[in-house]
Amino acid sequence: MREGKRILIVGGGAGGAACAARARRLDERARITIFERGPFVSYANCGLPYYVGNVIEKQKSLLVATPEEWLNVEVRTHSEVVDIDRKARILSVEELETGHINRERYDALVLAPGARGARPRLPGVDLAGIFSLQTIPQSEQIRDWIEARKPQRAVVVGAGFAGLEMTENLVKRGLKVTILEMLSQAAPLLDVEMSEPVSRHLESHCIEVLVGEPVAGFEGDAAGVRQVRAESGATFPAELVILAMGVQPDTRLARRANLEIGVSGGIRVDDSLRTSDPNIWAVGDAVQVTDVMAGMQRVAPLAGVAIRQGRIAADSICGRQARFRGVQVTAVCGFFGMTIAMTGATQKTLRRAGISNYQVVYLHPDSHAAYYPEAAPIHLKLIFTVPEGRILGAQAVGEEGVDKRIDVIAMAIQKGATVFDLEESELCYAPQYGAGRDPVNVAGMVAANVLRGDVKLAPWPQLGETGALILDVREPHEYAADHIDGAINVPLSQLRSRLAEFSPDREIWVSCGVGQRSYFASRILAQRGFAVRNLSGGYLTYWGWNP
Repeated sequence: MREGKRILIVGGGAGGAACAARARRLDERARITIFERGPFVSYANCGLPYYVGNVIEKQKSLLVATPEEWLNVEVRTHSEVVDIDRKARILSVEELETGHINRERYDALVLAPGARGARPRLPGVDLAGIFSLQTIPQSEQIRDWIEARKPQRAVVVGAGFAGLEMTENLVKRGLKVTILEMLSQAAPLLDVEMSEPVSRHLESHCIEVLVGEPVAGFEGDAAGVRQVRAESGATFPAELVILAMGVQPDTRLARRANLEIGVSGGIRVDDSLRTSDPNIWAVGDAVQVTDVMAGMQRVAPLAGVAIRQGRIAADSICGRQARFRGVQVTAVCGFFGMTIAMTGATQKTLRRAGISNYQVVYLHPDSHAAYYPEAAPIHLKLIFTVPEGRILGAQAVGEEGVDKRIDVIAMAIQKGATVFDLEESELCYAPQYGAGRDPVNVAGMVAANVLRGDVKLAPWPQLGETGALILDVREPHEYAADHIDGAINVPLSQLRSRLAEFSPDREIWVSCGVGQRSYFASRILAQRGFAVRNLSGGYLTYWGWNP
């Protein structure tokens, strides 16, 4: 058998490993080598917080495949690619244990270097006890620190998904945790009103969460960090600090090779994952991708995206027609029994893209049939175009059933579905799993009611500025417990008999607990000639706008 194509892959994470595995299946003659600067390839870095928390007890559980387990793929760990001679198609690879430099020829090169954790240049950032978490060795360092030093207080810098997961796992190890987030909300990927349940849930577990609190520096001594200082001047005791401030695409090697870098800071590739050099492909966290919902260029450090890209790059290298469609950013995070999930566009990304022809509805359905024990609310936001009803995005927060609802909507988005399709979705039902009208169906029904003109929506951000009458149609005891400032109370059960109390010359904005009774009230008032709008999602959504 003649010698095949020489395929070299830089980086043994999800994208690089997927590319190697796919290329081997497509081309038995190819000579495939993975170069990895660290000691491990093909490991589950999404599991690292749970290894720190001892939920995953053994390091080997994180290893998808060891170098010895790769069949007919050469894996070289502790090997860092330091230079690319594009003209000669030769890599310079340093053996980190000896310092020796090897020269390796390639026919096709795949860059999969991943991303680096953001590490701010702040006073004291190099003190012992301050960690990032992207690799198994870093997780071992954190575990060793906890076991040797027995810290009592920790600060997590960043309230994104990684920060939330690390917070939960540090609590499992017995630490008291404070979260400092420089932006104005926890879970910054979400739209702001959807993050309020996240903050309340953290606080219910005795987690101090401070938003709009950038870190100014770290203070300590030879033994390690002792406290974190914020720009506000406040200080927070800490014997352990986790930097969870996001990641940056690792483009150092690509820049040295003068490959084109995109506007987002990631390596620019075409839809076959080819870089500006026709013999070099790039995949994973270091790559710039197209957000298919907002039409923007961005980076998307997600394992599923990297794996898809690795397979497509292998197809392209092996002569098959393959196209990476871009990302819609489907993500999930769990902490202290709560789940956050999202797919598609947020209002933040739509605003940045200059897209405005959309509408938003909120709903708070139970995770399964209310009569079956332990039903829990799902706080769900759906974004869709007007007037077509094409689904643009969804976000959900809750304690049960969140992930599967977002997964259904994610596939609906990928197939170009509308809210009318969600209305008609045929989903499995038994009382312990869902309801006859699943939350996905209800989201479609609520949105379809808007598009059909059955109800007009009141804009939550303008609540404090409107001259409309705010009508709360809950029962008096619910109203008395708490209500929107300035709202009057007329229970739905009394509404028809009290219509004379309303002026036909003044618009009415209706609210209730979760949006259902206010919809009924809106229909009554509209058919009696009143100008009326519904505050979608009711008082539970009001909490999000007014925490």
